[in-house]
Amino acid sequence: MSRRKIMPKPKTVTALKKLRPEEAAAVLNQLADKYPELRSEAEALATRMISTVSIEAVAQEVYVELTSIGLDALNERAGSHSWGYVEPSEAAVELLSEAIEDRVQEMKRSVELGLLASAEALCAGLVLGLFQADKAKSDGALGWAADFPAEEAGFIVGEFLSGCRPALRKNAQAHLMQVLSKLTPQWLEGLQRTAEQILGDETEIRT
Repeated sequence: MSRRKIMPKPKTVTALKKLRPEEAAAVLNQLADKYPELRSEAEALATRMISTVSIEAVAQEVYVELTSIGLDALNERAGSHSWGYVEPSEAAVELLSEAIEDRVQEMKRSVELGLLASAEALCAGLVLGLFQADKAKSDGALGWAADFPAEEAGFIVGEFLSGCRPALRKNAQAHLMQVLSKLTPQWLEGLQRTAEQILGDETEIRT
């Protein structure tokens, strides 16, 4: 007598698992409004999630994003369009900027929340990833925007320091430069100039 095979029950698919990020955020906000006692716990969880940043992991992500933009993507963006002609170098810069924009915004958000350790790690990871991508031989978008990595690194350092509260800016600059001196020593002089420009502008405003 053969035993009847019992089929496993299908997994239940919940609506929560199907939500897009913006929809999940809306649900969380509604729950926090309805149950105020949950807000402090949700804030603590969000802070822990944002604060957990690995410089090396960010750098690897940035490196992969930048070096994976090939000629196909560049050809789609460059050339003649209904709105005009786009130079390949211009298209390359646009694509490269867009590839890491989410991480840059994440860094700025951490600065705004006062999570300077997390923001600094994101800044250092972005700069390190750009540095590593600069050293890679790429036939894609990077090959058409040779100055992008170094220039973007300076921009990111500027965004980090500009976002810091003036009272904390000098210490933030000194600590960041100490970190970058070990990660990207070849770029340190240029990044230091950018940092000093930010501090100099702040000094002029005060006087």
